[in-house]
Amino acid sequence: MKKAFVIGSLLVVLTLSLGGSVASKGADGSATYEQLKLFTEVLSIVQNQYVDEVPPKDLIYSAIKGTLRGLDAHSSFLDPDSYKEMQVETSGSFGGLGIEITLRDDVLTVVSPIEGTPAYRAGLQTGDRIVKIDGLVTKDMQLPDAVKRMRGKPGTKVTITVVREGWTEPKDFEITREQIRVQSVRSHDLGGGVAYVKLRQFQEQSPGDLGAALEKASKAGMKALLLDLRNNPGGLLTAAVEVTEEFIDDGKLVVYTEGRVRNQNMRFSAHAKKSYPTLPMVVLVNQGSASASEIVAGALQDWGRAIVVGTQTFGKGSVQTIIPLSDGSGLRLTTAKYFTPKGRSIHGKGITPDIVVEIPKETAPSAAKERPATLDPMEELKKDIQVQRALDVIKTMRIIEQQRPGQNPQARVRPQ
Repeated sequence: MKKAFVIGSLLVVLTLSLGGSVASKGADGSATYEQLKLFTEVLSIVQNQYVDEVPPKDLIYSAIKGTLRGLDAHSSFLDPDSYKEMQVETSGSFGGLGIEITLRDDVLTVVSPIEGTPAYRAGLQTGDRIVKIDGLVTKDMQLPDAVKRMRGKPGTKVTITVVREGWTEPKDFEITREQIRVQSVRSHDLGGGVAYVKLRQFQEQSPGDLGAALEKASKAGMKALLLDLRNNPGGLLTAAVEVTEEFIDDGKLVVYTEGRVRNQNMRFSAHAKKSYPTLPMVVLVNQGSASASEIVAGALQDWGRAIVVGTQTFGKGSVQTIIPLSDGSGLRLTTAKYFTPKGRSIHGKGITPDIVVEIPKETAPSAAKERPATLDPMEELKKDIQVQRALDVIKTMRIIEQQRPGQNPQARVRPQ
C-alpha cells in the first residue's frame, strides 16, 4: 500500500507528501490477542444489549477513533469521505475557510489563517481557541470532525466561537465559505537590489513558483533576499526540502526523521541543479510559522545560511503517515519526529529567531475588526516593523560583504 508523510497539522486543507512504505513492529502476540478478546466481548454486548441498535461499522469506527485519540493530537481516523478529500487537497485549491487548526492541550487551536482567505479577512489569529462550531461545543471533537463541520458549499456560512488571550469572554465569527485558491508565492522588488518573496504554503507547485520568482528577481538585479514565512502553516515535506535546496550547497542535510521502524528513519539532503548558495538573505518567521516553515528556517539557520528574524515559531515537529485502509478509509498516524541538520527537535518548542522582533500589541490587527480584503502590498510592507528590521539586517550584511569580499556575511552579523 502506498502511504503518505504529513508534516503539517490537520487543516481545513490537509497536506501530505509521498513517501515509502513502512512496516509495523508488532507487540507481543499473545498479550494483544487477550486484549482483542476483551474488545470483541464488549462489542458483542453493545450490539446485543445497547438501548438502540447501532450499525456494526459505526461501532468499529468509534472504537478506532477512541484508540487514536489516546495517542496524540495529530493521529486520527479518516472515514472514506474525509480520506478522499485529503487526497485531492495538495493542489492549493479547496473549499472552506482557509484556516489550519490543530489540537493543543486537547483544545482546537488556530495554527494560522491563510492570507487572503475568509478566515484571514474575518480576523482570526494564530493561537485562537475554537470552542464552538455553529453552536456545537468542540470539547472532545476530533480534528477530522472539526474540519468537516467547517467545510461546506461556497456562499454558505459557519459561525466559529473563539476564545483569545486577553478577552474576557468568547466571541463569534460568522464566516462565509469560499472556494479557496491559494497563490503560494508572492514577490516584490523592495529596491536597492533587495527582493521580497512571501511563501504562503508548501504546496506541490511551491518550489516551482519560488524558482520562477527568484529567476525573475535575479534578472532584475537581485543582490539580497527577504524570505517571508510568517503565518505559513506548512505543507509538503518534499516542498520544504526543494525550497531549502535553492539556498544551500549540494549534498548538505536539510532535515532528518526518526521513528520506531527503520523506514521512518530518513535523511533529506540538497540536490540542487540551480540555486543561490551565497545570496545574502533574511528569513521572517512568527508564531504562525509551522512544520514545513520550521524545517526551512531551521535548516537555513543551522547552516548559517540566513539570519532568522521575527518571533518564536509554532513548534510542530512530528511526521504523520497517511495509511489507506481496505474499506476506503485511512489512518493519519504519527510515525516519526523530524530534526534540523544540527539535531534540534523543535516539537513543542519552535525555532528561536536570531533577532527577535515583536509586533507591538497596539499595531496588531484588531480582534473585532475585519481585515481589509485588499491592501497596497508595498504600503503594507513599509509599515511592517519586522520587514523594516529585516531590511536593516540586510543592509548590514551587504556592508560587511563589500568590506570582506568572498566571505559569508551571515556568520558575522549573527547576534551573540
